[in-house]
Amino acid sequence: MSHPHQVAFGAFWVSAALIVAAMVYLTEWVRVRRLDRESAGGWHAASFALGLLFIWVATASPLAALDHAMLTAHMVQHLLLMTLAPPLILLGVPVKPPVHGRLQAIGRPLRSGPMQKIGRALTHPALCWFAAAGTLVVWHIPSMFVLGLRSEMWHGIQQASFFAAGLLFWLPVVQPWPTVSKWPQSSVLLYLFLATLPCDILSGFLVFCDRVVYPVFLSSPQSFGRSALEDQQRAGALMWTCVTVVYLIAAAIVAVRLLLPRRMEERSMLQFESERIAARMDPRRMEAV
Repeated sequence: MSHPHQVAFGAFWVSAALIVAAMVYLTEWVRVRRLDRESAGGWHAASFALGLLFIWVATASPLAALDHAMLTAHMVQHLLLMTLAPPLILLGVPVKPPVHGRLQAIGRPLRSGPMQKIGRALTHPALCWFAAAGTLVVWHIPSMFVLGLRSEMWHGIQQASFFAAGLLFWLPVVQPWPTVSKWPQSSVLLYLFLATLPCDILSGFLVFCDRVVYPVFLSSPQSFGRSALEDQQRAGALMWTCVTVVYLIAAAIVAVRLLLPRRMEERSMLQFESERIAARMDPRRMEAV
């Protein structure tokens, strides 16, 4: 079976799976929203739907048929599956889990003691960081990269690992559940900064390298009048820019969350002091004294 036919065959099943996931989520979202509207806001559903859309674009849209011909197309897939879709999916998780329904029945065994210990180990920020960095580096080694291009099975494993590593990486940042990470929230800023280093090294290498790192693209027809080297430089620049912008936005949101409670605490203290001073200056209180 040729690559376009394999892509079309896989796109059908991916689309079907995403539709089922959307229907299950919508059912549970409506159920939770009836119990508590704040726990399942409209933006939760919109975020989850956008995350599913990004997964579909990366794996089942016409873009999926271009990754064998253009490194830029592969990089767009990588960014959608690892950098954009996972945080949107996690942001779509309702604040409070449903007390009834399919997800509650599925999640009941996961709340056992041993499973909670395994969950805490898997969601440790250090493990999440190394999982994302390792997945990024391993799949961009030339031999592993070519393996993903020549085998549809390994190509699917590659894409699944990108998405799984992305979910792990964003868990300590988004923290959809309070028990995901016990690290101070201020450490998330360092976590995001360190995460840019592997991406910067890889993207910088692709941009400034004077040879084609993946020779498989030399024999593929190039689109938009770009050579294989220009395509490689464009892919590296895209990764460099997108990752930097997304991580900066995430760091800014975390910084605002850190500063907001302090500002509220300072305001409450100032209000308390002003009320106390006003009480001292009250003439009626002074006459009573």
